[in-house]
Amino acid sequence: MKIFVRAQDLGKKDEITLAKEIKALGFDGLQLAINKAIVGETAYDMDEDRVKAIAKAFKDQDLEIALIGAYFNPVHSNKDLVLKNIKKYKEHLKYAHLFDCKYIGSETGSFNDDKWTYNPKNRTEEAYQEVKRIFNELAIYAKEVNSNLAIEGASGHCMYCPKQLKRLVDEIDNGHVFVTLDVYNFLDNDHYDKEYQHHVVDEAIALMKDKIKNIHLKDFTMDKEPLLKVGLGEGMMDLPYIIAKVKENIPDANLIFEGVPKESMESSINYIRKLLND
Repeated sequence: MKIFVRAQDLGKKDEITLAKEIKALGFDGLQLAINKAIVGETAYDMDEDRVKAIAKAFKDQDLEIALIGAYFNPVHSNKDLVLKNIKKYKEHLKYAHLFDCKYIGSETGSFNDDKWTYNPKNRTEEAYQEVKRIFNELAIYAKEVNSNLAIEGASGHCMYCPKQLKRLVDEIDNGHVFVTLDVYNFLDNDHYDKEYQHHVVDEAIALMKDKIKNIHLKDFTMDKEPLLKVGLGEGMMDLPYIIAKVKENIPDANLIFEGVPKESMESSINYIRKLLND
């Protein structure tokens, strides 16, 4: 299995410097949110020549791009912003082939707007239907340009559990709708022990095994503040269990470090490689 890193976790840089750093750390590739990782970029109204230049920097280092992030909040109260972000997402779908990238990712948002945190309204049928309407539009466009969605759930968002995410995927699937699984995202201050982590992994794989293409890897502690992220293998996430389940059931999935502190990346790579080899 290949190991990737969320590029923005190395800091915002020009694409050539960023690509060299990712290669030097020993990653196979990256998850790229252009506006968050590449200095001077907003990712709105993208120019094809500029896209090709960014893509070339990573290809020159033999780095794969597992996932391009175009994350936005589909239930944001600013509907002009939602429309602007739908347009941005479609541009990412259109240009994905220039990166040799199969998946454009987003989470499913919250009625708390920019906070992306729990709101009771997130768990209503109204929320589900609005998210479905928007992602169905994106799925139709993805098919037109031969690209794919990668939708990610989280306990504080509108697709708040694997079952709700599975429902969405089933109802809009046209062969171009897939899933990014982040176990950490489904944890909260009351549900984070190993038993609950196992439940999330087992349920997600049972429901969506063939749809899961990306796995976000994080670790955490509860020492200083709830769900504080640390290096992989340094916290409370049962990564041996998660990696074993992924290896067994979805061995072609991309393993993507997300939110791993820069100073812990080398030790984290070594830790995950050891788990993969066990």
